[in-house]
Amino acid sequence: MSRGIRALPLRASSRPSVGERTYKSGVVSGGGLTTSISQGPREPSLLSQTIPEHFSSIVSQFGDRPAVICRSPTTARDALPSIPASGIPGASERVLSYYALDLESNAIAHSLRSLGVKKGDRVAVSLGNCAEFAALTYAIFKLGAILVPLNPGFNVKQVTAALNHLGVELLVIGAVTDLAYKPCRGRSNLPLLQTIVPDLESGRVEAPEIPTLKTVVVVDNAASHPLSCFPALSSLRSLTSFKSLLPDLGDLRGSSSVASRQIIPDSPISASETINIQFTSGTTSQPKAAMLSHTNILNNGFFIAHRMGLEPSDLIVCPPPLFHCFGSVLGYMATATTGAAILFPSPAFDPLATLRMAAEHKATGLYGVATMFVAMLELLHPPTVPEEHIRAFPTHLRKGIAAGSSVPESLLRKLYDTLGLSDLVICYGMTETSPVSCMTSPDDPFAKRTASVGKAMPHTKVKVVDPDDRSRVVPIGQRGELAAAGYLVMRGYWGDEERTGEVRTVEKDEDGNEVVWLYSGDEASMDEQGYVEITGRIKDLIIRGGENIRPLEIENCLFQHPLVAEVSVVGVPDERYGESVGAFVIAHEGVEVEGEELAREQPGNAELLTRESVREWVRTHLSNHLAPKHVWFVHEYPKTASGKIQKFKLRDMATALAKAGK
Repeated sequence: MSRGIRALPLRASSRPSVGERTYKSGVVSGGGLTTSISQGPREPSLLSQTIPEHFSSIVSQFGDRPAVICRSPTTARDALPSIPASGIPGASERVLSYYALDLESNAIAHSLRSLGVKKGDRVAVSLGNCAEFAALTYAIFKLGAILVPLNPGFNVKQVTAALNHLGVELLVIGAVTDLAYKPCRGRSNLPLLQTIVPDLESGRVEAPEIPTLKTVVVVDNAASHPLSCFPALSSLRSLTSFKSLLPDLGDLRGSSSVASRQIIPDSPISASETINIQFTSGTTSQPKAAMLSHTNILNNGFFIAHRMGLEPSDLIVCPPPLFHCFGSVLGYMATATTGAAILFPSPAFDPLATLRMAAEHKATGLYGVATMFVAMLELLHPPTVPEEHIRAFPTHLRKGIAAGSSVPESLLRKLYDTLGLSDLVICYGMTETSPVSCMTSPDDPFAKRTASVGKAMPHTKVKVVDPDDRSRVVPIGQRGELAAAGYLVMRGYWGDEERTGEVRTVEKDEDGNEVVWLYSGDEASMDEQGYVEITGRIKDLIIRGGENIRPLEIENCLFQHPLVAEVSVVGVPDERYGESVGAFVIAHEGVEVEGEELAREQPGNAELLTRESVREWVRTHLSNHLAPKHVWFVHEYPKTASGKIQKFKLRDMATALAKAGK
């Protein structure tokens, strides 16, 4: 997760304000900051438990309340014209109370242990938002193993790189990867599995490209995808069915069932230990894997819930994915620390399913990034859900989170007017800070909710520094690089001390105490009350629909194209996604480029480089969402005297070219 979102004006709340606090960094009663450094509130207190310990206390308080409600995908008849009407899957719904979630995760934990999972082992999970993922999360945590969520859309190169980087021994994956906006038309993972484990019928896992891999567990969701043609799992004897990890669901409540037996890790678990590794990049060569502890994740979810005002009675619809910090921490951990319920309307984002679930359950909250909210609003005009539901949304929807990329104020006003999200809050952060470091409150003043990402979270310090001299905190109102410190800072990147040191540093505060700071690479400014505004970025990240895209990853890929001499990638403003990928490409000498075949004097047999071939190269070697929407062929780049490409000029060029339709 990255960047904050500008909020809309929302109605005042009767709850006490998160507060005008006294900050050691310079805020005094009735006064304000003098330099751009502030500290969040001291309350509520930090939680000192491990995640399983805290979860146990929640189960004891709210055991009979719903914890997770999940729906399988469904689709319209005309979306699958080749399938008989009787074969179109209908949506089914599973409800797990906190008590049931506890028992089911216990049963899975015992089964994982029998498969050899020990404390500290990395367990990779490549699934959509489903009950299996929800229960697996706590099963892994209870064993003291480390959850490694993978984007189900990863191709075989990305999966192989991730598993090798972390030495993963057990992978849990869906038979079919659900696709956003395409319910019941998912991607079969059979080719991926055949590449990883060439002999799927031998009865054992032999993965030449991933020597540590010992077990592959498959969640059989093929019935929801009638076109996938995934074979019966019984014929693929090298794979383990997820169903085999669970006894009959009806037996879970029995006093003698395996689920009732306490999970005791191989050795005691400490709250400071790594429990989750999140990949911050989709790169296949040098993945960055942020190590997050119990303390990181548990407290971040708890403080998010506190600031947004979550209560046990809340029903929060969460379409952002569980493999991302948005779904797993802002969503799942926030609800699980308060006894509220999280509702997953579909395994992958489906705007219609999201609206239906919010309406039919009379949900009190809704999460999303800009593209999700836009897609939902588009379904209301003309309406594709009953008009009585549309009229009712403002009567029950109130809370929510927008995060992941910038959202125009006009869109946020529509969310307020149409859906009634009057207490919508804005979260800002990055995976390396667990992830939220700044957040608005439902009680913030009108102007601050529309022009800032709020203030520092509890037990968190934030500062804005001179990017050329990080030891210098800039004056109030001046732009610089945003950094955060506190319990929320990651332990580091797995196996990468060099890149850890680039963003995570130990410094002395004014009292001589050591403080660990995490530098965001984002440009920001702070006002005298401690409100932070994100004004740009120092890093060249592209934020497409809430996902971070690193230009260097795409550049490195295209540099390997046999017809490409140079390439520079920038973000281009995009009405739907916030930003899209634009690539400025210089072809090798003697290569013709699309649109200039006649203009350039080349031999008749010269090879031709087209925009589509550039995109296809990226799709093949990385993934579809990284393929540039815009490709421009140029002969040179604007550069500094020292030869560095001036990307800010390229961004200006890209904006102008895109606006002109070129």
